[in-house]
Amino acid sequence: LGVDLVKDQTLIAQDLTAAQLLEHTQGQKTKLVITLIGGQGHIFGRGNQQLSPALIRAIGTNNIIVIATKTKLQALNGRPLICDTGDSSLDDELTGYIKVTCGFNDHIMYAVGY
Repeated sequence: LGVDLVKDQTLIAQDLTAAQLLEHTQGQKTKLVITLIGGQGHIFGRGNQQLSPALIRAIGTNNIIVIATKTKLQALNGRPLICDTGDSSLDDELTGYIKVTCGFNDHIMYAVGY
């Protein structure tokens, strides 16, 4: 349930801390693949504090790939996905609509709030 680092389809490290993630990704083109946490639709802020605001900014919001099943999204009953990074300006940047990958060549746009 932690954050792992993969490069060229090879597992580099498991269960990294925020500092370790920053160290490993500094100066590297990085993609963050993340799914929703719990039944509340949290992307950031619940159970993944190692995805710090500094790391998210270093990676770039355009390099975040959100994945979720349509069933998981439907269970939200139209409520937006939630970003609670602890940095209100970053939460503002993440607010809007994001492409959510639901399967192979299957994406939907979904609202993000905080």
